[in-house]
Amino acid sequence: MDGAVRAGVPEHGRLPKHYVVKVRLAELCDELGEGAPLPPERELAARFEVSRVTLQKAVRELVIDGRLQTRRGSGTFVAGPKLVQPLALTSYTEGIRSQGLEPGRRLVGLAEQPAGTELAERLRIAEGDPVIHLERVLLADGEPVGLESTYLPAARHPRLLEVLDPEQSLYACLKDRLGVVFARAEEVIETVLATPREALLIGVNPAVPMLLLHRVSYGPAGEPLERVRVMYRGDRFSFSAELRG
Repeated sequence: MDGAVRAGVPEHGRLPKHYVVKVRLAELCDELGEGAPLPPERELAARFEVSRVTLQKAVRELVIDGRLQTRRGSGTFVAGPKLVQPLALTSYTEGIRSQGLEPGRRLVGLAEQPAGTELAERLRIAEGDPVIHLERVLLADGEPVGLESTYLPAARHPRLLEVLDPEQSLYACLKDRLGVVFARAEEVIETVLATPREALLIGVNPAVPMLLLHRVSYGPAGEPLERVRVMYRGDRFSFSAELRG
């Protein structure tokens, strides 16, 4: 055993049966090509001489890895390469368009609300001060890939509700129409499972791991401009960053 199979062999040498099936399925994905439907479950179980339970476990892991994609009522298909979002002061729009896809957004909610204790501390405003809350489903070529929730101090963006088109780039609106300058940002990324509400909005199985990004962006004088919470599909996204010494 070598190659991809050998890389997964633990020190004791015993390899789970579903993992061997997973590797063979991954090779089949390469042969079929992006967008191709996976053969019926019964046919694959017979080909690999395993139970359907073992096959299903291998398929589930490949879905989590982003190699396969399930579509309700249609079946399981070979997924395309993961989208790569740069960890930089660039918008979602720029990141998606750089990969040849069309970005989009579906509005969930846009309203002004009082800041709670923790949010007020992060944005350096008084508790109860008004903040603008914008929540949107992120799309790539029409496919839901994430859920973005942004909080902005209303006093620092007094005209935002007048000029913002919720289906367009928030950053472009802030920079080009309101003259906001972003100087730096602090980001934290963790792996989580979506809540039932989040899974429903994004259209994913709640068991699929998600990448959760927390960001606070600052202006030239160090003033917090926004707090963002973005949940990306773990099966469709990865992140990149350029590090310099």
